[in-house]
Amino acid sequence: MTIRTAHCCCGSLRAEALAEPIVVAACHCTECQRRTGAPFLVGAFFAKEHVRAEGPSKIYVRDGQEGRRVRVHFCPTCGTCVYWDSDRRPNVIGIAVGAFADPSFPAPTVSIWEQTRHPWVDFHHELAHYPKAIP
Repeated sequence: MTIRTAHCCCGSLRAEALAEPIVVAACHCTECQRRTGAPFLVGAFFAKEHVRAEGPSKIYVRDGQEGRRVRVHFCPTCGTCVYWDSDRRPNVIGIAVGAFADPSFPAPTVSIWEQTRHPWVDFHHELAHYPKAIP
């Protein structure tokens, strides 16, 4: 069994994934662009029962698609977003791939919200493309 640990910059907020991700996605939505300060987010999505979180977190709640809530968990000390969950997929937790700091982490298999993708962002491997979220 593969166990991977993601954590914030100061190390106090951690999320441990006890299985392989269901999917790894590059998200180009404007909310992810703002939240990360980057042109896109790469998130790994795991079944909720395969994730253990520990450490203090603040939760930012925002409206997601069709009024469903997204809860973003970030470190109250360093401000790093480590993981999130949403009403859209209540049995899944997303973890920021950058928080794993693991260059061997699997590459994204899907690219979503491409309608707001920066035109200079391009991937050099095969992946599925969606103008909005995965249906």
